[in-house]
Amino acid sequence: MLQNHAYFIYFVIFIALAFDFINGFHDAANSIATIVSTRVLRPSHAVAWAAFFNFIAFAFFELKVASTIGKGIIDPSVVDPTLIFAALFGAVVWNLITWYFGIPSSSSHALIGGLCGAAGAKAGVHVLNGTGLAKIAASIVLSPLIGLILSFIMMAVVSNLFFKSTPRKIDRWFRRLQFISASAYSLGHGGNDAQKTMGVIAVLLLSAGLTPGGHFAIPTWVVLSCQAAMAAGTLFGGWRIVRTMGMKITKLKPVGGFCAETGGAITLFLATGLGIPVSTTHTITGSIVGVGAVTKLSAIRWGVAGRIVWAWILTIPCTAFISGVTWWLAEQAFVYAAR
Repeated sequence: MLQNHAYFIYFVIFIALAFDFINGFHDAANSIATIVSTRVLRPSHAVAWAAFFNFIAFAFFELKVASTIGKGIIDPSVVDPTLIFAALFGAVVWNLITWYFGIPSSSSHALIGGLCGAAGAKAGVHVLNGTGLAKIAASIVLSPLIGLILSFIMMAVVSNLFFKSTPRKIDRWFRRLQFISASAYSLGHGGNDAQKTMGVIAVLLLSAGLTPGGHFAIPTWVVLSCQAAMAAGTLFGGWRIVRTMGMKITKLKPVGGFCAETGGAITLFLATGLGIPVSTTHTITGSIVGVGAVTKLSAIRWGVAGRIVWAWILTIPCTAFISGVTWWLAEQAFVYAAR
């Protein structure tokens, strides 16, 4: 069948890496918004710093998130190159739409919505993995909440510890510490997000009979290419979203940037260790809100936060719809071409 032609499989792998690149481009704000908005690093230096830690993340984390994406969302037996293509196409379209409007939506949930929409269009909702989706549904609520709580606690503790210090001294110390916290967050971002594309490519290879022994496996070339694609995307940076994350939600100083990044990094490390594909966008947004809430609730621009929440709510159903329609159109095109 044309769907299983080697060239089409290579094309879908290319689309997967393009999604990974756009993911890095779209989510660069997650890694650099705080360190740029506090003026600790220039934007060009910040993206290079984040890209480096995005790339080396594979050396620090097991590939548990990749396994969850590859085997824990939809039944692997229904996967074929057309389904993966449709899922990726829906996720890419949604990412570009939200990037254009400067809305920090979740690339991770866009991919998950795409997989569910394409699989549902092909075989019905019974092929969706309820346990895996329940984990993800919980993470939608818990990852920003945990980030918020951790950042709030850290900011409150730091504020009390340095109560008698001068603003200049605090600023000087936390400008230095932000290099560590930004590195940790970028590492967590690369560890969680790049694995999602690894899982997609791995299940594609499995469906095409291209894995040794016919078992789910993630080749080294997939790991390195996914990390490299995400790092390259981060180098280009999504500046529209950087402005939203770093400047429009609340006003950040180096101490706040450090607390937000550290709280977010701890959340990502925990989720990646458990194999849960969380949204890095949700996590850092919750962390930034937690920092702002320590000062006063009025310091948070709730109108901007409301737009972000609406993007979170709409991401999975919108990408599911786009991917479902894409799968149907692709199938019709293959049927027509085979005549």
